[in-house]
Amino acid sequence: MNDPLGRGSPDDASPHASLDSALKRESADDALKRESLDRAMTRAKGLKLMIFDVDGVMTDGTLYYSERGEELKAFNIRDGHGIKMLKQHGVEVALITARTSRAVELRAANLGIAHLYQGVEDKRGAYAALLARLGLAAEQSGYMGDDLLDLPLITRCGFAATVPAAPPALKSRAHYVARTGGGHGAVREVCEFILRAQGALERAISAHLQ
Repeated sequence: MNDPLGRGSPDDASPHASLDSALKRESADDALKRESLDRAMTRAKGLKLMIFDVDGVMTDGTLYYSERGEELKAFNIRDGHGIKMLKQHGVEVALITARTSRAVELRAANLGIAHLYQGVEDKRGAYAALLARLGLAAEQSGYMGDDLLDLPLITRCGFAATVPAAPPALKSRAHYVARTGGGHGAVREVCEFILRAQGALERAISAHLQ
């Protein structure tokens, strides 16, 4: 039935109109993402210290136990190289974790990480002590965590990162959410992001071309 006012029916709407709206929405989303990424890069630019949680960040969060009850962990070799690149380009690295594991102690030693805090459920004290020890302000430090225990540091540091599986409370407060999962390259991704922000990534890569 024809509309006497010539308005047409909803089915008569131009497909181009809805396509244009979708493109505008996508464009606005892209702009917001770019703005958020630029803010994260600005924060990462001034970092002198990057702190990582272990379980769920350097590992996938799975706990393995040997028959003798020893806790075993699987670490990503690419994450390790990312940490080494950070250290080589002037960013100190520390680990603060709620659990205690010999495997973490060995991994830290292997990567040359001198600042290791294990068995720390309330991470604020270790964080404050570490900043005082290195003579740094909070905005010169970054932190990457994956769960609610990490919120106190996520909200205090200058640059906060997390993983895709983190709770919304963390992701909404982090400046950068890695695309890759914990234990599967998330740490390496964040290390490269920091190096890029500080203009050192190409130098880090070039070192392997000589």
